[in-house]
Amino acid sequence: MAEALLRIEAAGPLTSLQDAGRPGWRRFGVPPSGPVDRRAYAAAVAATGGHATAIECSLGGMTLIAEGQPLLIAITGAITAAVDGVEIGGWCAVTLPPGVPCRIREAGGNWGYVAVAGLIEAPAWLGSTATHFLAGLGGGRIAAGTSLVVQDARGDLASFTIPRPPEAQPIHVARAILGPQHRFFAPDMLDRLDTASFAASARFDRMGLVLDGPALPPLRVDMPSEPAVRGALQIDGDGRMSLLTADHQTTGGYPRIAVVIDPDIDRVAQLPAGAPIQLALITAEESVSLTRADHDATAHWLTQVQSRVRPRPSLLVANLVDGVVVAR
Repeated sequence: MAEALLRIEAAGPLTSLQDAGRPGWRRFGVPPSGPVDRRAYAAAVAATGGHATAIECSLGGMTLIAEGQPLLIAITGAITAAVDGVEIGGWCAVTLPPGVPCRIREAGGNWGYVAVAGLIEAPAWLGSTATHFLAGLGGGRIAAGTSLVVQDARGDLASFTIPRPPEAQPIHVARAILGPQHRFFAPDMLDRLDTASFAASARFDRMGLVLDGPALPPLRVDMPSEPAVRGALQIDGDGRMSLLTADHQTTGGYPRIAVVIDPDIDRVAQLPAGAPIQLALITAEESVSLTRADHDATAHWLTQVQSRVRPRPSLLVANLVDGVVVAR
């Protein structure tokens, strides 16, 4: 069984191991965690053979080095990479030779993913290696000096470009459903939610993203504790709005005026500071229809990503002289 090491030479403050998350525990106060950008994570995993645990990084990026043997990695989300100083961009799968540094940097968003063709050894908590960042439970945070053991390591796979997901362009209008606690807001505040312009702020982590814009102060903040879900738009006592993401609290907190529909949540979470965003209120029936269509489109796209994973051809069958021109 091939084994490799992935040594982390540098890592930004929000770097961690994530799998698809741990659903089913919210009634016990445990959020699902998992990736903030679920599509980018899924593409990285699909491009490397399907092992679930991957690295999530954010501003600050990271630098990693494969040791022991070559190792295929996939790079997705809002990051770009350079291998041994050569820019390779993002949304690609590439083989790292042993000892060669790969520098990962932010590229126009907040969250990026690096998956490896092999099984990263990581501790599980409640059946999942997803890291709850504040608690540190799960696979764990990643810092400079971390060495990850990769079992079943594959360095014999071909490099390829990963197709971008459906609706890969930056989002400008996020669709949302009013509620569940809109009763704690005056009618003019509800109108403002649907007509005003907001912008992504620089204040974000795995719990959520603050959206700058006109204040939406609630009538009161001493309401009974109610469940919170991913995508909820939470308004604090000063009227500031935040989008709840992967590590959100499961109950309590400030009132949630609306919930962004599932296809748009992670795209909003990727918006860099200053990027504009508006909200469009739709019905629950429209949300169900749009979410089902997005699920089907995403499944089709991931099948396309998986179809590109194949062994690297032998040099014996490769055309090594294609494009040669003799000048006299």
